[in-house]
Amino acid sequence: MTQHTLLTPYSAPFGHLPNRMVMAPMTRFRGEEDGTPQPIVADYYAQRASAGLIVTEGIWPSSRGQSGWRIPGLETAAHVAGWRRVTDAVHAAGGRIYAQLMHGGRHGHPLSRIDGDAPAAPSAVVSPELVHVRDGGKAEPVTPRVMTLDDIRTAVDDHVAAARNAVAAGFDGVELHGANSYLIHQFLADNTNLRDDAYGRGSIENRIRFAVEVVRAVADAIGAGRLGLRLSPGNPQFGMAEADPGPVYRALLDELDGLGLAYLHLTDNDRYPALAELRPRWSGTLIANVGENGDPTTQEAGEAVIADGRADLVSYGRAFLTTPDLPHRFAVGAPLNDFDAAHLYTSGPEGYTDYPSLDALDALGAPDAPEAGEVRALQTSTST
Repeated sequence: MTQHTLLTPYSAPFGHLPNRMVMAPMTRFRGEEDGTPQPIVADYYAQRASAGLIVTEGIWPSSRGQSGWRIPGLETAAHVAGWRRVTDAVHAAGGRIYAQLMHGGRHGHPLSRIDGDAPAAPSAVVSPELVHVRDGGKAEPVTPRVMTLDDIRTAVDDHVAAARNAVAAGFDGVELHGANSYLIHQFLADNTNLRDDAYGRGSIENRIRFAVEVVRAVADAIGAGRLGLRLSPGNPQFGMAEADPGPVYRALLDELDGLGLAYLHLTDNDRYPALAELRPRWSGTLIANVGENGDPTTQEAGEAVIADGRADLVSYGRAFLTTPDLPHRFAVGAPLNDFDAAHLYTSGPEGYTDYPSLDALDALGAPDAPEAGEVRALQTSTST
């Protein structure tokens, strides 16, 4: 029996991948004020095109779902043109890229939204954490407006329209963000869905209804083989609470497994062993993320997930953020670049496109395997 590793190619119905390493979606705030991705976004993703698959940062499907200032969108012609520059750059570099659609739901603030309005969510439950607003500040969260049935139907339609825009922009596919406290997760979780209607807490069928409707509608619009779904059962991020995730997520996967989706992107955590429990219920490609809310995923941790069959692919966040040529670094055993936390949520190239590849370090006369603490000092801008 062949022993697969992170660097082994993978053939899936949605395409051939040169390795099993996925760049995880990471919010970076490099959009223009209207939500168009800045030109440096193309540089950033093209630098990381050696990933088996890139999943972009969360992109709002419409201004109604905008969660933060300078988070990019996929609603207007300008957005589509901006993302077309990104996909062209990634494809020219030999990569593959999916757009993650991320409706903020209760996340958002009048000072961080183009429309200047309050966000809407399944229920009027405020987020417990400060929110990013324009000009780099933070503000107290606002209580969201309760979504009406019309609002829910509109949210489904917004995801469909954005998915079509993603295809028009040249993306290879779309990932729906059903994880980490955003809108789909808000319908699934105990404490953010207090509704008493057909989308509410009365039954598991009700609780998963919105997720199922969004997935089915987008699959019908662009083809199930172009659509992935990210879930994070039991993830407590941003004050989410799921006392017993198992029944909810088992029911959700039972509804979706037969659709032929491109993949399921599943995050594991200490509260609920999602990979172990849900892998047997998913017949298609499964991407694992084992670093959410914990230490960055190591090469060894990723290899273990592949080796024991819990996943086909492994997504890396912080490692790809700092190290554009991550598969090569793993292949040759070179250390990764240090993390520039100061520029994580700024709007320029610093801490974004100035992380060097190993080839760039070699060109500067650095040793083949520099000590980790030496790497940042040797960085040079690769932004155009």
